[in-house]
Amino acid sequence: MFSTAFLDLPPLSTAEGEVALPGSKSISNRVLLLSALCQGTTTVHDLLDSDDTRVMLAALRQLGCAVAQQGSTVTITGLGGRAWPTPAIELFMGNAGTAMRPLTAALAVQGGDFTLKGVQRMHERPIGDLVDALRELGCTIDYLGNEGFPPLRVGQPQLRLDKPIPVRGDVSSQFLTALLMALPLAAQERDITIEVVGELISKPYIEITLKLLARYGIVVQRQGWERFVILAGSRYQSPGSIHVEADASSASYFIALGAIAQGGGVRVHGVGADSIQGDIRFVEAAQAMGAQVRSGPSWLHIDRGAWPLKAITLDCNHIPDAAMTLAVMALYADGPTTLSNIASWRVKETDRIAAMATECRKLGATVEEGPDWIRVHPLPAGQWRAASIHTYDDHRVAMCFSLAAFNPDRVPVRIEDPKCVAKTFPDYFETLFSVAPADAERIPVICIDGPSASGKGTLASQVAARLGYHYLDSGALYRVTAHAALQTGLVLDAAHESQIAALAATLPVRFDGDRVLLANKDVSEAIRSEQGGMNASKVSALPAVRQALVALQHSFRRLPGLVADGRDMGTVIFPDAGLKVFLTASAEQRAERRHKQLISKGISAIFVDLLADLRARDARDTSRSSAPLKAAEDALLLDNSDLGIEDSVQQVLAWWQGKTPF
Repeated sequence: MFSTAFLDLPPLSTAEGEVALPGSKSISNRVLLLSALCQGTTTVHDLLDSDDTRVMLAALRQLGCAVAQQGSTVTITGLGGRAWPTPAIELFMGNAGTAMRPLTAALAVQGGDFTLKGVQRMHERPIGDLVDALRELGCTIDYLGNEGFPPLRVGQPQLRLDKPIPVRGDVSSQFLTALLMALPLAAQERDITIEVVGELISKPYIEITLKLLARYGIVVQRQGWERFVILAGSRYQSPGSIHVEADASSASYFIALGAIAQGGGVRVHGVGADSIQGDIRFVEAAQAMGAQVRSGPSWLHIDRGAWPLKAITLDCNHIPDAAMTLAVMALYADGPTTLSNIASWRVKETDRIAAMATECRKLGATVEEGPDWIRVHPLPAGQWRAASIHTYDDHRVAMCFSLAAFNPDRVPVRIEDPKCVAKTFPDYFETLFSVAPADAERIPVICIDGPSASGKGTLASQVAARLGYHYLDSGALYRVTAHAALQTGLVLDAAHESQIAALAATLPVRFDGDRVLLANKDVSEAIRSEQGGMNASKVSALPAVRQALVALQHSFRRLPGLVADGRDMGTVIFPDAGLKVFLTASAEQRAERRHKQLISKGISAIFVDLLADLRARDARDTSRSSAPLKAAEDALLLDNSDLGIEDSVQQVLAWWQGKTPF
C-alpha cells in the first residue's frame, strides 16, 4: 500500500491481465457483527482486510468476542444474545459507516454504557434518523456534539415494542440495515415492524442485508420496500462458516478499465453473475456505454467495445457507490452523461457530488451538478489537463480518478493521499499497475550518482519512499554479483570475467526495504561490509559484467517510477531519466562520515586509512575504461558536505517537483 503524500500516475494506455478482488466491505462488516451476535463459533473466509473491517474487529474484541485471525480467515465466538460488558466502553469507529450505524443499533437495543466516536468526517455524517428510530423503540442515546451527528452515548433501554418503528429511507440505507440487524435481539416475544418513511434508496444494499440475515437464521417478512417484519422468537444461529464475496464496487474500476483501455481486456475474479451485491449491475451501465462484458458465476471479462464510449442518462439509485466510476468514464464519452438519484453521495465519506464535479473540472471538463444529480461533459483529445486530484480522505475518489491516467493527451495525473484506498482496497494501485503496463520511456526515473560514501544510497532510498517509487541500489547489484561469484568459487578478476557475467545475467536479486535478498536469502550484512565494497569495485571494472547487469537494472523500471543510485545511472543505464543528480562531498567529509559510521557499529577504523582508500577508489572509478564515474551533462550537482540528509532529500524533491506539471 502506498503511504506517500501523493502518487503520480504517468500516462497509461493499455490494460491486459487478471485481477483478484478483495472481499466486499459491505458483506465483511455485516458478517462480522452478525457472527458476534450468534451463539457459537463462526469461521469467516475471504474477509476484506481494510481500515473499516479493522475498526469493526477492534470493537468486537472490546465487547468481549473471542476473535482469532489468520490471513483472510477470521474465527469469531459470538456472544449469543448475552448482555454486553457492564463497564463503560469507548469505541472508535474511524470513518466506517458500515461499522458505526449497525453497531450503534445493536448496542442500543441491548443496552450498556458506550461511547461511539470517530474521525472528524464521521462526526459530520448524519445519524439522526437512526437515533430517532431507536429512541422511538425506547433506546437511550445522547449526542455528545452536534445534534443529529456522532459522537454518541448509549445507555440502558426501556424497549417499547407495541407499535411500528418508523425510519427514513431517503438518506442512507445503512439506517434500515442497522435496525434489521439489531431488532432480532429484541423480538423474543412479539413481532417487530419497521416502516420506511419516504423512498428507500440503495435498495440492493438492503437485499444484501436480508440475504445475510437468512444465512444467520433470521427470516424477515418484506411488504414491498415500505414494511419489514421481524418475527417473534427470532434468534441468531451461526452458519458455521461463511465466505465473503469479492467487492462488486471495487470491480467497477476494472470493468471501467477494460472499457477504456486498449489491449487484451481485463478479467476480474471473485465476483460475477451470481453476486448478491447490487453493484454488480454496474456491468449493465458499462455495457450501455459500450463495454463488452462476458461473465460466469464468479468472474467477469471486460473488453473495449464502442469508442468513444456512449453517453448515458441513468437513475443510479441501484448502484450508489459504483456509479461514481461512471462519472470518470463519462470523460471518455461521445456526449454529456447524466447520473441522477444520487442524493446519498452528499452524506458519504465526503460530499461526493461536489468532489467529483470539482476534480473533473481540474482535468478540464465541464460539469453541472444539482442536489441529487451530476452531468459530466466529455473531454475530447487536446483538452485534457494534468491535474492533482484531491481525494477528501475518500477511497472511491482516489480509485475513480486513477482512470484519468488513460487520457488521449498522455498527461499525467497526481492522486493525493493514495493511502485512503485502505478503507476498502489497500493494494488497489499495485493491482492496477499489474494489468496496466506503461511504455518504459513513460515511467519516470530519478538517477542519483556519486562517488563512494557520498550518501547516495540513503538519499535515493528516502526519495523513493517519499514518492512511492521503486528503488534500485546498483552498487548492491555489483556487491551481490561479487558475493555470488565468490560463493561459487570464482576469482574476481578478468580471467573469470565471462563466468561472472553469466552469473550476473540471471542474478535472482530483489530489494525489500533495506534488505537485499539473493534467492530469497538475506545477504544485506554480508555485502555491506568494507570487503564487500572492495569486491564490488573489482567486478564493476569488468565490462562483460557491467553489460550483463544492464538488462537486470532496466527491469527495475516499473510503475509508478524508479529512483536509482550508483555511479553510471544517469550516464549509461538511464540516460533518458527525468532528473539526474550528481551527489558529492569532499573526500575528507566522506571519510569522516564513514569513520563515524564504523565506530558507531563497534568496528575499529583509522581515519587516514579510510581517506586514502576513498581517494584510491575515486581514482579507480573515474579512470576506468568502462563507464567511468562522472556527472551526466544534464545532471544537477548536489554537494552535501554541509547538508543533513533531510535537507538533501528536500532539495531533490524540489527539483523533481519542478519537472512535473502539478
